[in-house]
Amino acid sequence: MIKRLSIILALVATVALPFIMRPRQAAPEQADVTVIIITPHNEAIRQEYTRGFKEWYHARTGKTVAIDWRVIGGTSEIARFLEGEYVASFQNFWTNKLGKPWSAEVQAGFQSSTVSASSPPLVQEARAAFLGSEASSGIDVFFGGGAPDFSTQALAGRLVDAGLLKSHPDWFTDAVIPQHYTGQEYWDKEGRWYGSVLSSYGIIYNRDSMRRLGFTREPEQWADLIDPRLLGEVALCDPRKSGSIAQAFENVIQQQMQQRWQALRAANPAGEPKALEAQAVREGWIKGLQMMQLIGANSRYFTDTSQKPPIDVAAGNCAAGMCIDFYGRQQAEAVQRRDNSQRLGYVSPPGGTAYSVDPIALLRGAPHREAAIAFMEYVLSPEGQKLWNFKPGTPGGPTRFALRRLPVRRDFYAREDWKALRSDPEAEPFTEKDQLIYQDAWTGRLFKDMAVIISVMCQDTHSELVQAWRAIIAAPEPEKARALAALQDMSAVNYDRVAGEIHKALGSKNKVDGINMANELGAAFRRNYARAEELAAGR
Repeated sequence: MIKRLSIILALVATVALPFIMRPRQAAPEQADVTVIIITPHNEAIRQEYTRGFKEWYHARTGKTVAIDWRVIGGTSEIARFLEGEYVASFQNFWTNKLGKPWSAEVQAGFQSSTVSASSPPLVQEARAAFLGSEASSGIDVFFGGGAPDFSTQALAGRLVDAGLLKSHPDWFTDAVIPQHYTGQEYWDKEGRWYGSVLSSYGIIYNRDSMRRLGFTREPEQWADLIDPRLLGEVALCDPRKSGSIAQAFENVIQQQMQQRWQALRAANPAGEPKALEAQAVREGWIKGLQMMQLIGANSRYFTDTSQKPPIDVAAGNCAAGMCIDFYGRQQAEAVQRRDNSQRLGYVSPPGGTAYSVDPIALLRGAPHREAAIAFMEYVLSPEGQKLWNFKPGTPGGPTRFALRRLPVRRDFYAREDWKALRSDPEAEPFTEKDQLIYQDAWTGRLFKDMAVIISVMCQDTHSELVQAWRAIIAAPEPEKARALAALQDMSAVNYDRVAGEIHKALGSKNKVDGINMANELGAAFRRNYARAEELAAGR
């Protein structure tokens, strides 16, 4: 009996000890109002904007405010979460308040942006009911991500006009926040989302690792990442998980299209412009995919989060990586601050990256609408914009973290007296030369298809791709050239097929169609890789 009691007491102690020893948790913050924000932004941004908004809000209202940050992953995870929450909320509204039966047709119809007068009456009714409802995800604000992600949410009806175009018309002008720049949309004309900060893309590299691999110059262009010496040394992110990195990959392709367009116009000055443009798009598409394939062949991995590559490059686990500009700058600064070294470098390839925006938006059915709009006003105001690029400790700047991001407001860069306060005083995104002018008509419609194709081509078939690439690197001529041609056969994903058959399958409401197409493409690439390896071996 005593033995059994001892065993029971030991089990109780084992279970209870972690709870007894657990550090005391901070009590929930008490405030007059709370704003609930879903975001992919990192902790540094969340901390600085929490502090800044609290001070700004209290000064204007005399009230206290708390921010409840919801961090569930990247924009892809956020999109899935919001869709699920709005389906559940609208189903409750449709069945309980309107007393109507739920069906697959209603579920598909209420969130479809293509509903028209020719759509089935039930679908039209469901869409109208949703757009007139206060169906809610329980979240107030969506903050951060790429403009394509926000455009998708707006078309689905999950974002609503926050009224800032009317309350601050002086902000939304070419002199402050232009609607379009370098071919990119900076705010929605219906006021459903607003660009809050600029993003560009580039290469972060470890100088010690590059020297170890025999490089005598630092990378400058995306093409530098296809060098065979970088085999197993490039850090990449899955474009299906990160919308921002998918935009970086899109920039690679668009640069190839534009370079091809310039070459064709120079060679055929009397050529028909539209025909030359169409040719450049098709040929540049192939060249861009081929470049991404070799960058993928050099990759060590494809991670789920865009924050990992800069960290691994800093640690020397990879020699170089593709990343968002501010992650590159932040990591380089962190390393320099720790050991006063210049081990890390970052470059945005000239002509190879456009300045896009990370938007902010009010969600339908926001439970704290007034305070949510106030937060959006703060982020877009001159005071909120200072946090993005002022040095820590400067008047109006962040207190702890240098965010190293570029404000979206054009008038920010006109203040000469602010230059000494900025972390990146040399950055002038609205006057830089050699900017990539984004052409939405070329790849915008195929954005998600491109992400899937690159993932299948480089990630899902990574072991086969690397094995073939390794064999090509070691092969003599002419085997090397023949094998490389087989590796880079893009006939299965030529532009016209992607714009037609592949786009239709990957965008089908029947998910099986998309899975089957991805499997078909994976099989085609694997055949290419197997053939390339055979040719490299002289077989």
